Amino acid sequence: MRDVCIVGGGVSGLAASIFTARAGLDTLVIDGGESILARNASLENYPGFPDGVDARRYLQLAREQARNAGAAFELGYVTGVEPLDETELEEGFVLETDGGEPLEARRVIAASWSDSEYLVPLDVGRIQRGSKHYIAVDEAGRTAVEGVYAAGRIANEPHQSIVAAGHGAKVGLAVIHDSDVNFYHDWVVPEGYFTGRGREVPPGCEEISDGERRERDEQARTRMLEAFDEPLDEMPTMHPSVDRD
Repeated sequence: MRDVCIVGGGVSGLAASIFTARAGLDTLVIDGGESILARNASLENYPGFPDGVDARRYLQLAREQARNAGAAFELGYVTGVEPLDETELEEGFVLETDGGEPLEARRVIAASWSDSEYLVPLDVGRIQRGSKHYIAVDEAGRTAVEGVYAAGRIANEPHQSIVAAGHGAKVGLAVIHDSDVNFYHDWVVPEGYFTGRGREVPPGCEEISDGERRERDEQARTRMLEAFDEPLDEMPTMHPSVDRD
């Protein structure tokens, strides 16, 4: 059984997975194959990219970061989520997928947009607005069903990628808080930051030497230079309702 199953491999789902995986939770992202962000011609309002960035390249790097953190990915669609049978020894959920084997997870994060039909059996509190159904959540992304969360647009957050990333991270932290992991706040600090004050390094934090800092910086710069060395040969996708013939 997985600790966390995240339905949706877009910005919010990826952000949540980075946090949960780094906290040591066994995290699976079920990805339908395309984030709505892939329709964006150029991502212009994400901090850290002064002249914008190709949205598809950003998604590739975010997925790579999630994998580096320890998250696993499975391509497919979730068609239904139900609680585990009462005879099971553990609490959790069964996720039915299209054509695949059922999956079990202790916690589920809905980060898909705009489909939430698979959550109907759980009565999480769907809110209809026009043709869309949002999920009612508290300030941390928890739904009315314990162990089920919603992140990003499906939780009625704005479309902007930076908002989706922030909300996904917030929901990921809520999952960590609700789990049995001893985790602090995911902070890498210079050697001596804690121990130099006679304190133990808190869970989820790490002290590194200046040499280690330089090695990590070199690795990060090398990877980013590789990622942006050539133009990305991948076109934006169009809204399904647009006739391209």
